[in-house]
Amino acid sequence: MSHQHHSEELEGVAFWESHYGQSERVWSGKVNQVIENLVKPLTPGNSLDIGCGEGGDVLWLASHGWQATGLDISPTAISRARDDAKRHEIPADLAQFVASDLDQWDTDKTFDLVTLSFFQAPFEFPRADFLRKAASFVAPGGHLLILSHAERPSWAPPVDNALPAFPSPEQDLEALALDLEKWSILQAEVVERNITAPTGEPAVMKDSVVFVQRTA
Repeated sequence: MSHQHHSEELEGVAFWESHYGQSERVWSGKVNQVIENLVKPLTPGNSLDIGCGEGGDVLWLASHGWQATGLDISPTAISRARDDAKRHEIPADLAQFVASDLDQWDTDKTFDLVTLSFFQAPFEFPRADFLRKAASFVAPGGHLLILSHAERPSWAPPVDNALPAFPSPEQDLEALALDLEKWSILQAEVVERNITAPTGEPAVMKDSVVFVQRTA
């Protein structure tokens, strides 16, 4: 059985545990450039990263004065994130990690910044509901940043299935269904970033960026 078919049969926790179990580290541990550029000018407060993976963005936020919480469905990813926080000597009150499906998790707290990065998967899940739930955690004056792959990387082999979907900024705004008397849209566009492909060649990735502020 090829890995391709195997991954398509797994969903939810099982898929992400398999994803993180295949290697010692899946992500680079470095903050995403888009997040760094948009968040740097903000006054640090408390933040929530939904689908935080191995915690690279959370640790960057914590080291820049944020009280940062990371949530991820994969216990393996969360355990790596906690280990990384210890290794970087970031205190637990500045970088907290929770292993839970967003569906099962709730909090009375609101956050000055809520981020969802690459919240996409090769199976169906209620993404629009999750985006709206994320928006409900944003404090008045706070920001919501949704960062998505806008298309498959140029080096990725073609696939014959429609998932994961590549939502446009317009589709994400439609899914959020924000009350524009209470929110302002700061950015909704596809941006390009230069990266190095697995082959070592320079490549361009296209990201969909939706950055909004709750004004009331």
